[in-house]
Amino acid sequence: MFDKQQRKLKRSARLISVLSKYGFKDLLARMNGGNKDEIPANSDEVVSKGTVYERIRLVLEELGPTFVKLGQSFSNREDLLPPELLQELQKLQDKVETVEMNVEEILENEFSISVKDHFADIQKQPLATASIAQVYKAILTDGTEVILKIRKSDVQSVIEDDLLLIKDLEKLVSSYSEIGEKLNLKQAISTFEKSLLEEVSLINEKENILQFIRNFKNSKETYVPKVYEEFSNNNVLCMEFIDGIKVTDTATLLQYNIDPVNISETGLRLFVSQILDYGFFHADPHAGNILVKKDGKVVFIDFGAVGKIPPNDKEVLENLIVSFVAKNPHKIVRYLKKMAISYEIPDERRFENDVEDILNFVHSTSLKEINAQVIINKMKDVLKDNRLQMPDYFYLLFKGISLIEGVGRTINPDLDVVKSLHPYTKKIFTKKISPKNIVKTGMDRMLMFTDNVDEIPKELRSVLQKLDENKFTVSSEIKNIEKTNQLIKSSIINLILAMVLGANIIATAIVFSSESGPRIGELSLVAVLGFIFSIFLVIVILLRVTRK
Repeated sequence: MFDKQQRKLKRSARLISVLSKYGFKDLLARMNGGNKDEIPANSDEVVSKGTVYERIRLVLEELGPTFVKLGQSFSNREDLLPPELLQELQKLQDKVETVEMNVEEILENEFSISVKDHFADIQKQPLATASIAQVYKAILTDGTEVILKIRKSDVQSVIEDDLLLIKDLEKLVSSYSEIGEKLNLKQAISTFEKSLLEEVSLINEKENILQFIRNFKNSKETYVPKVYEEFSNNNVLCMEFIDGIKVTDTATLLQYNIDPVNISETGLRLFVSQILDYGFFHADPHAGNILVKKDGKVVFIDFGAVGKIPPNDKEVLENLIVSFVAKNPHKIVRYLKKMAISYEIPDERRFENDVEDILNFVHSTSLKEINAQVIINKMKDVLKDNRLQMPDYFYLLFKGISLIEGVGRTINPDLDVVKSLHPYTKKIFTKKISPKNIVKTGMDRMLMFTDNVDEIPKELRSVLQKLDENKFTVSSEIKNIEKTNQLIKSSIINLILAMVLGANIIATAIVFSSESGPRIGELSLVAVLGFIFSIFLVIVILLRVTRK
């Protein structure tokens, strides 16, 4: 505990020194109760040139990798930060130095093995160095080439200390600035913390790879590198080395008779599949993280950062895409609100008009001329103007689509992004109208209705109790009583029809799974008739509702 506090004090002193150096003494004074005189003098020359946003970027770069990643994670949050600051944050680059590692000693300590019994060779110099880990190439005793990703020894403690400081800064900004509180920085920092701690865990990355292997085990278009679990833990990740071609190296692709145009379409299609088929997608699909094997299969690497879409949100996202293709701004607004964490829409009509403007732009532009980044920027502006705070995966989706489209257009300027969605929209439509989905939806609605009915006796008892105690008062003014009675009568009939529909769906589902009774081919005749009757009831209810 004492060591942790000592580390935090050391980092705090470093933070004060850097903030002072770049001319943020006013902020430091607030941290010190408003007294500038007690702020320790900085021996470095004070950097006062440049805008405040430029100096914020310089502060983040000097404070190190955690703060750089913080800036990078906020660099696409148009809903939170001003454009001038976003431009500076997008310039942030990791300044990472290689550290000395005794790889053999690390392996022996981590797995209690003799390295010579398992590895024929381990390269001394790393293939790559990042802020969290270094990557080495090695060869197993059976001749298999592998990659060893080894986490830096002090990375966990440094990140934990930095996160404590970041939280302190967030409290300071939120306490002394109405803007900080309005932007809900606490939620954004919490999301960043969760994402960073997942990224720093090599066990988490291993599980991500295994999940991708399960998802795409039968795919003929992609390959996921094998993981060697016996040499993997939270500090070391051992995986298959992929002797692949960088996806944007068109000259080498052509040498192996691989069509770059097909690769661009395949890569985009695979990314869409990750999102819509599995709700589990690569969150950083830039050119350096996509390779092409010599047999033409596309390989995604570096699974430290992934996006995860909850099942309920995945269904809403599907409905959102269907509404987009159907050019229905009203439903798009509805589903965006359903996905949002929170929203404070000042003008619903204007929100719908903004969405309709985007639809008009998309459908009036040649498909090959549509730039996904332009559409995403327009959508971000709409979300910001209408104060919708979307879940974290939503912004990862924006980032991923922009990156994968950028890679695709680098090797295929005529890449048709919308075309890649067509097979999935057809699949979604087919799924929506399938008997299985109708039965499932009907049963879900019936269960929801049953839950609501269960609550009615409790509410009724409460009303009766108030009546019995003479505490029940009614204050009402009813106009057009005849129309009101007619509406109540119509509503009761609709409710009865809905209950009959629910009961029929459940009965049809039971008969559908039964093998008894007359059959039409492989289907039960009674189940088919029940399904037709359900459709008839749905049409009747819809006609009754829309007529009113």
